[in-house]
Amino acid sequence: MFEAVALSLNFRQAAEQLHMSQPPLSRAIKLLEQRLGVQLFERNTQGVALTRAGADLLPKAQQILGLLDEAENSLMRQQGMARFRLGLTTSVDAGLFSGLTRSLENALGQTSLELTFASSPRLISAIRTGKLDAAVIAMPSKTYELKVQSLVQQDMMVALQSRHPLARRRSLSLADLNAETVYWFERARQPAFFDHCHAIFRSHAFAPRFLREPLDHHVLLNDVASGKGIAFLPESFASLKLSGVAYRKLAEGKELSVGLGIVTQPSPHPLSKVLEELASSHLQ
Repeated sequence: MFEAVALSLNFRQAAEQLHMSQPPLSRAIKLLEQRLGVQLFERNTQGVALTRAGADLLPKAQQILGLLDEAENSLMRQQGMARFRLGLTTSVDAGLFSGLTRSLENALGQTSLELTFASSPRLISAIRTGKLDAAVIAMPSKTYELKVQSLVQQDMMVALQSRHPLARRRSLSLADLNAETVYWFERARQPAFFDHCHAIFRSHAFAPRFLREPLDHHVLLNDVASGKGIAFLPESFASLKLSGVAYRKLAEGKELSVGLGIVTQPSPHPLSKVLEELASSHLQ
């Protein structure tokens, strides 16, 4: 729990990643702080930040979790069980990966495939701490020492209410949307991509009113259908057909595109090559 909050610096996001509600997570962190006799997080109206004690604890906690994961893997190998732990980014529609995961399951034989869907920064952290064997992440992302095999680019498109006057047009530009309310993700979810997009927004003098984007894309699209705002989404989301939502091409879609790439541990899992070959055919 501590690691989830420390990496996201957001109690709500950490609770969602842990599939729990926020109050018990906050209580658990408070109990940990009381047990250790130190404050791990600074909480104020600006957000959440690690204290010095929290920053010192994080690598130790990750090391312990890594050792536990290593012990679990060792026990599984002793029992003749093998697994391949794959992370998949939530930045694109999950349906994009369905063909890849089916082919991968067939290719792995007796090795079980364990899937984790999460934000790219969280997947990269899991690779670095040995919790995942490989991951398909969204780019740009800060990958530290990890090498990335680039796969494909997903152009950004516009999702808007189908009754919106702009929905009558086949293509839109950022200039057309400057007066609109735009759903946008928090920087903590994908810092590198957030900064990349905002640099492009500034170059086009694009400064709309931004609303915080829901984590669940189905919730987001329902909000778009009700006319609360428009959204920018990678083109794979066009497969999510929802009454009241129209998808339109964005003139600056290539500039704002989301790249997909594969990252693996520095000493790759033997099956990582199989993943790379299948991903190259399924995601191109």
